[in-house]
Amino acid sequence: MTATPAADPLLRYRDAFPILGASTYLVSHSLGAMPAAVEGRLAEYADQWRTRGVRAWAEGWWELPVVLGDRLAPLLGAAPGTVAMVPTVTQGMASILTALDYPPDRDEVVMTQLDFPSVRYAYDQLAPRLGARVVVVPGEPDGVGVDLQRLLDAITPRTRLVAVSHVLFRSAFIQDAAAICAKARAVGARVALDAYHSVGVIPVDVQALGVDFLCGGVLKWLCGGPGGCFLYASPEASAALAPALTGWQAHRAPFAFSGSMDYADGAWRWLGGTPVVPALFAGMEGPRILAEAGMDAIRAKSLRQVARLVALADARGWAVKAPRDPAQRGGTVAFDLPHAAEVARALLARDIVIDFRPGAGIRVAPHFYTTDAELEACVAAMDDILATGAWERFRGVTSTVT
Repeated sequence: MTATPAADPLLRYRDAFPILGASTYLVSHSLGAMPAAVEGRLAEYADQWRTRGVRAWAEGWWELPVVLGDRLAPLLGAAPGTVAMVPTVTQGMASILTALDYPPDRDEVVMTQLDFPSVRYAYDQLAPRLGARVVVVPGEPDGVGVDLQRLLDAITPRTRLVAVSHVLFRSAFIQDAAAICAKARAVGARVALDAYHSVGVIPVDVQALGVDFLCGGVLKWLCGGPGGCFLYASPEASAALAPALTGWQAHRAPFAFSGSMDYADGAWRWLGGTPVVPALFAGMEGPRILAEAGMDAIRAKSLRQVARLVALADARGWAVKAPRDPAQRGGTVAFDLPHAAEVARALLARDIVIDFRPGAGIRVAPHFYTTDAELEACVAAMDDILATGAWERFRGVTSTVT
C-alpha cells in the first residue's frame, strides 16, 4: 500500500525534489535528490558575480564557508563557530592528520579495513611522511561490520588518532562512536569520524559523543550537491591544534598577505584556500529542508523502510549486506542477489536509480521523500529482471553503474 501524506507527513516534501516525478530515486546514499530551490540559489550566485563582480567577496562570499557551517551545526549537535566547509571529506580528514604530532611512543593512527578508500589512500600516503603508522583493524568475515571489541583493543596508549567511519559505506553498519570516543579519551587519543553516511539519515550529536573532529558532506543524505563538505572541530581541539595542510582563508588577517601563518580561531583555522563558492550556494537548501523535517522523524521512517527492504530480500533468499540489528543499521540496504551487476544496469535502464558496489551488491537507499510503493516496485522489478532473463542483455556491459 502506498503511504499517503496524511499517513506519512514527510511525503509533503516530495514536490520539492523534481527528479522524484520522473524517476524512482533510491540512491540518496550516493547523491541526494536536488531541491528545486537550488536553481534559484545558483541563479543568485550568478547574479552576484554578474552584477557585483569582485565586490561579492566582501559582500558575503568570503564568509560563506563558516556561515553555511553554522547552518549545518544544529544537524550535528554542534555549537556555532565550530563547523567549517571544505571541498572534500578526504581533504578535511587529511588536514586533521596534519594537525597532530607523532612522537615515537604515540605514533599510531587507528583505521578499519572497511573505511572509505579515499580517506585511507590519503592517510596511507601522508602518515609515514609525518612519522605516523596506520593500524588497520580488519572487518568481519562477512564484510558487514567491524567487531567493536577488536577495534577498542586496537586503541592503546600508542594511539594518537582514531580515524574511522561512523557508518560503513558498503553495508551501512553503524559503528559505536560513543564507545570509540570513550576508549580514545581514556588513553589520551583524538577521534576523527567520517560521517558522510550518517549525517542526514541518523541523528548525530558531536557534543554528546565527545568527538574531537567530524567530517561529512551535503552530497548524499543532506541533498546539497557536490563540493560542500564540512569539518567539525571541538572548541578544545581548535584551541590546541592547527593543521599543516592549510591556506590563506585560515589566516587571522588573510588580506594582510603576511609571509608567515597566524591561524584564526575556531572553525576558521580549518579552512584552506579560496572557497568553492557555487557549491556553497547549492548546499544551502537541502540541509534547510532536512532540519525542518526533523532528524528523529527521518530516522524513524528510515528504520521502517529499511526493515521492509530486508524483509523483501529475506523472502526471496537474497543475501543482505547490512546489519541484522536495526539499531546498527544506517539508511542503505545492499542486496547481493544473482547477477547483481547486470540487474543493477537493468534497473537503471528502467529509471529505477540505485547503484552497485563489488563485495556488497545492489545498494538501495530510501530517504524521507520515498514512498513505500517505490520500494515494492524496485524489488518487483528485480524479480522481473531475474525471471525474464532481462539481465542477460547487460552481460559484459562495461558502462559504469553509479
